[in-house]
Amino acid sequence: MGGAFLAAAVLARLGGRIGLPTIPLFILAGILLGPHTPGVVLLDDPHDLEMLSALGLVLLLFYLGLEFHLDDLRKGGRRMALAGGTYLALNVGAGLGFGFALGWGTSEALVLAGVLGISSSAIVTKVLVDLGRIGDPETRPILGIIVVEDVFLALYLAALQPILSGADSLGAAVLDGGKAFGFLLLLAVAARFGTKVIGRLIHTGDDELLVISFLGAAVFVAGVSEWFGVADAIGAFMVGLMLGSTTSGARIRKLVHPLRDAFGAIFFFAFGLSIDPGDLPSVVWPVLAAVAVTMAMNVLAGMATAKIYAFGPAGTANISTTLLARGEFALILATMAAGAGLDERLSPFIAGYVLLLAVLAPLAAGRSHRLARILPGGRAAERANGKDAVPV
Repeated sequence: MGGAFLAAAVLARLGGRIGLPTIPLFILAGILLGPHTPGVVLLDDPHDLEMLSALGLVLLLFYLGLEFHLDDLRKGGRRMALAGGTYLALNVGAGLGFGFALGWGTSEALVLAGVLGISSSAIVTKVLVDLGRIGDPETRPILGIIVVEDVFLALYLAALQPILSGADSLGAAVLDGGKAFGFLLLLAVAARFGTKVIGRLIHTGDDELLVISFLGAAVFVAGVSEWFGVADAIGAFMVGLMLGSTTSGARIRKLVHPLRDAFGAIFFFAFGLSIDPGDLPSVVWPVLAAVAVTMAMNVLAGMATAKIYAFGPAGTANISTTLLARGEFALILATMAAGAGLDERLSPFIAGYVLLLAVLAPLAAGRSHRLARILPGGRAAERANGKDAVPV
């Protein structure tokens, strides 16, 4: 674990000197020091970091919830649902079509629909933090789309599980989906009406006790969420949503920063450990095609969201590039597909696809102004704001 932290830090420091974002460098550290690459091997089994990696994801989404205020849900619920639904329709639909076009099978196409259709909450959160965009106007729709995706994720996994396992039980699938939706509804009600009570319970003047309290709450609810068939990350997000609106919210945001950064790095490092570079050449062309499809669909979804929220080309570009990354959900699907005995090309395809987008997405988000210039009205907006308004 110490080696993982140090390796991630060294690579991130070196990359920072030439302007590279930290996320792909943390992943690269995992690949170079993992069991699938010659040389020094820190861990023979990536599962050794599974719990720490899960904690990193929980803390990333907990922080995201702290920044997403309940007022945003109350005021923009319809627009958020419309933007999220549009994003899912474009990306999941394109993923399903791409899956059938590959001809690997119907179950494989259903897996690829989720892989290509759902953004990585962890990477999106890290990109927003690294680029200092948490307070930007277009960040609220981005977070709203992430919330809609996570709700869809819970229902999608519940529906997909019996298909992959070969079970012929529609009733079981409906029961699992209803259980997940009911728990999400319970968390939403607690976030909407229980904030004052929760605020009194969590409040303390002692920073040590506050850290233990919010960390325990986030991890506990994440674990219970997983038991109900809801992604653990969305449970942590809901806890952050509740606590962010309390009187202790500002202190919690400050105290969680070092925990989020440290264990978030382990999450991306552990992701790198699971990638076998030797498997990638066999699926390079499907991976490149899938990345091209995802980039195109994200631009279309960004334009649709910007129209809903009346943003200009800069907002469109920020939305399109920030939501580009794919990550933890795709890896979950890869594990499910391997366990179900689906096409053996799926696992290396998903690994290559996620790795490439994990590298491209932070780079694209940091240079979104270049996309803004070529979007409709981009040049005119640049001239209107003055040449120096757009960074180069």
